[in-house]
Amino acid sequence: MTSFRPAPAWLSGAVFYQIYPQSFADSNGDGIGDFNGITARLDHLAWLGVDAVWINPCFASPFRDAGYDVCDYLSVAPRYGTDDDLARLVEEAGRRGIRVLLDLVAGHTSDRHPWFVASADDPQDHRYIWAPEGCPDGFVRSPGSRPGAYLPNFFDSQPALNFGYARKDPVEPWRLPIDAEGPRANRAALRAVMDHWLRLGLAGFRVDMAHSLVKDDPDRSATAAIWTELRGWLDTAHPEAVLLSEWGDPAVSVPAGFHADFFLQFGGPTNGGPLRSLWNNGEGTDDTAWDPVDCFFDPSGKGSVRTFVEAWQAAHEAVGDAGHVSLPTSNHDFSRLNCGPRTAEQLPAAFAFQLTWPTLPAIYYGDEIGMRYVPGLPDTEGSVLGPRYNRAGSRTPMQWDDGPNAGFSTAPADRLYLPLDPDPLRPTVAAQRADETSLLHLVHRLIALRKSTPELGPDGSVEVLHTGYPFVYVRGGRHLVVINPRGEPAAFTTGLAAGRGPRALEAAGVEAAGGAVTARGFGYGVFDMRHPLAAASAAASD
Repeated sequence: MTSFRPAPAWLSGAVFYQIYPQSFADSNGDGIGDFNGITARLDHLAWLGVDAVWINPCFASPFRDAGYDVCDYLSVAPRYGTDDDLARLVEEAGRRGIRVLLDLVAGHTSDRHPWFVASADDPQDHRYIWAPEGCPDGFVRSPGSRPGAYLPNFFDSQPALNFGYARKDPVEPWRLPIDAEGPRANRAALRAVMDHWLRLGLAGFRVDMAHSLVKDDPDRSATAAIWTELRGWLDTAHPEAVLLSEWGDPAVSVPAGFHADFFLQFGGPTNGGPLRSLWNNGEGTDDTAWDPVDCFFDPSGKGSVRTFVEAWQAAHEAVGDAGHVSLPTSNHDFSRLNCGPRTAEQLPAAFAFQLTWPTLPAIYYGDEIGMRYVPGLPDTEGSVLGPRYNRAGSRTPMQWDDGPNAGFSTAPADRLYLPLDPDPLRPTVAAQRADETSLLHLVHRLIALRKSTPELGPDGSVEVLHTGYPFVYVRGGRHLVVINPRGEPAAFTTGLAAGRGPRALEAAGVEAAGGAVTARGFGYGVFDMRHPLAAASAAASD
């Protein structure tokens, strides 16, 4: 494993919060969220206890893919505000101890980027991947005077930047190696873009489709080498900056140079199986290519947490001390926790797990109050990816209060970026702040508990006692965690010494005493053990 500079000290204790800027808070009444709206709501994030936010792409864009089609990496999109507005957001967040990361789209641009417009008319330009004759499968015909076709990275409007090919192919003589002029220029451009924003006070980047750079790279080793090179530069030029990857395979991405990688709905040996085995109940964003699975956080009790635990163990061993695995509640491409048949009463157990497992937690905006995935929305800025996969349902406006547009915007309802959740009982920040029994207060308390208890962070040990219902594990040899996400009660004999039970730090519907735990449906508990573990097996068992 390549030796990197140690990660900044703040990272291991961090709780991340993802902001979809279009939908978080609108300050100027145009129906679209913006930087000043985020700034005005920073006190909510500070009270919640998050340390860092990452913001979905906010660069200039025609928004055919919600900003993931960049036409200028060095300018912010006017709908979000100005460079000064972003600078003020970063400054005000810093006053509250919150770092701000941007979303870096590394593998492609918009087809309206000046680079691509020039390349489409210049056969000698190799910033993008071109087949000079015909239109091979997966390519798109040239829109300019240049003959042939270009390779898109996602939608047709997102031409792939040329980082080279890992392997030659005599049938495709136009493939360039990774050390060719075009790929070298793109690596230099990545450094320049990163340097620009880091010098303005940003704390780092979440990198979109980080695995996608080098083509025909089956084991991703050539792509990993690019990130290793960039991390080496970053460690010297900006040693306090961090890189998070959208890769979905921490065992590969973290050794390559990322400080952390997310378990995602895709990626890795099982195409996102670990995350989907936790949350995906077949509703909301559901890809027809995914293998059907009974998720663990489902009232039926048919799922298993073993898939996730085994994947985490493998990733943790591969990553070692080089970085971290991150576990999100959801994201802009995946269903919210509150989706389909999953109800609000099931969410506390999910957060009790997410905020006590040894990963970096990432909370998607609105999940802390139980916002739901809203079905049946129109295709908005490329949100639809399949017949059962409309990402718009996870991107609706943040629900702040019971005022017009739930406090998101003063614009007329028909001008909002996306419609509000029409449910009259939709949760709001204001209502839940006023109710200490709410999900929001629970998340606040769990974050505070995590921060005051290093054993609950990513560096604390974990001993899994039971992977059935309830899920039972011990953090740092001291803290017992019991999670029962099914609707029926569950019990387990822990091997704890008999006598007085451990002290409950945060619990609902779980009792632990006399060497046994009992949990009602959807119960959870975090306990400080007063007695050492007896000689019980620490291996995962059903």
